[in-house]
Amino acid sequence: MRPITSSRARPLTIGTLSQLTSVNIETIRYYERIALMHNPPRTSGGHRSYAAEHVERLHFIRRARELGFGIGTIRTLLDLSGQGSASCAEARQIAAVHLAGVRAKRDDLAKLETILSETIAQCDTQCCRGAAPLCPVFEILEA
Repeated sequence: MRPITSSRARPLTIGTLSQLTSVNIETIRYYERIALMHNPPRTSGGHRSYAAEHVERLHFIRRARELGFGIGTIRTLLDLSGQGSASCAEARQIAAVHLAGVRAKRDDLAKLETILSETIAQCDTQCCRGAAPLCPVFEILEA
């Protein structure tokens, strides 16, 4: 499919916008309700009429969501993206804070992996081969 590059390109329906960006129609409407997406003009029949800038903005939002950024942070990044190079330092700071959060979650998941692995190993040796007074899985959940 050819990218939409001209502001004179034929207006897009919400269904076409959804297909071009792989974002669900209801999600697009939600983004409009919370003003993350600009409301598009309407046709005389009342249908939304999207343009290339809507496609670009929705791609930005979708990618930011894939990277784990929250709606408020995406709103800030969108605001900063239109300000030129002066906003790069602010965007970098936002990304650095997000990276720290990702690393903390990764560390928590590694700890969780270790705990679950050890618990399952205890099950293999203690209880799953016969009756045991208390299953290690229940012990860890009750702790």
